[in-house]
Amino acid sequence: MRGDVIIVIAEDDEGHASLIIKNLQRIGIENEMLHFRDGEETLNFFFRKGEGPHVKSGTAYVLLLDVRMPKIDGLEVLRQLKCDSVLQKMPVIMITTTDDPDEVERCHALGCNVYISKPVDYDRFVKSMNHLGLFLRTSEFPKINDFRGEQTGHYGP
Repeated sequence: MRGDVIIVIAEDDEGHASLIIKNLQRIGIENEMLHFRDGEETLNFFFRKGEGPHVKSGTAYVLLLDVRMPKIDGLEVLRQLKCDSVLQKMPVIMITTTDDPDEVERCHALGCNVYISKPVDYDRFVKSMNHLGLFLRTSEFPKINDFRGEQTGHYGP
């Protein structure tokens, strides 16, 4: 994975977020990783709202997004990102505990690129993260290049 790609992790469960980060690092992913604990923080980052870090033009991002999060759920985060003309090309990988076929279909219909169910069993979780790491290391991600100070998404200005 190119070193200039930033991995954004939107996950409210601190334990899951820590496991994702540690397992990606264990398999050689050394990219910067940002962790947000709810959908509102995630949207604030991407739509440059409020305090805290914000998305930077000319940078490539990949979002690892949980479905069930407080304040704004992952489905709404996904919908808003994919409705935005600038952010819609950013890859979004859903990582969630459910494998409900209706939810998988909803996520794909909204534009997610990959859907990964988090196994409850630790060894299976590690194996899933290894596969994710391989995917990340062998993929190319587009840069977010066009911030004109205006956004088309519902969360933007």
